[in-house]
Amino acid sequence: MAYRLCLTFSLALCVGFLSACAITAPVAVVSSSGEVLKGKATSSLTSGTFEVTNGRLNCTGTYDPSPGSKLVSVAVKCSDGRSGVGRAIRDTELSGSGTVNMNDGTKATFIFGQGANALQ
Repeated sequence: MAYRLCLTFSLALCVGFLSACAITAPVAVVSSSGEVLKGKATSSLTSGTFEVTNGRLNCTGTYDPSPGSKLVSVAVKCSDGRSGVGRAIRDTELSGSGTVNMNDGTKATFIFGQGANALQ
């Protein structure tokens, strides 16, 4: 009984530590008019969030961090009232890009990982 209790506690502790681990990567959103918003994306085992800005416009969002999938679903909300959803495709576990369809009819490009660092 003591062994079973110890094993259960150890497993719970491991899961707790793993769910607290997070990875941060650069992210950029480029509007259809060419505005570049840069920031960071943070991913854990259960959720992914990002925040980007160009100093005037701020956007935050969520994405599915499932590392086994090449397809990443993205949702974004911006300080000017716009919002959107889209999809990106992973090039590697920590980088990729895709398109977000905004509620005003425009499109934005979502880039995460090393490609986001290359944007000015």
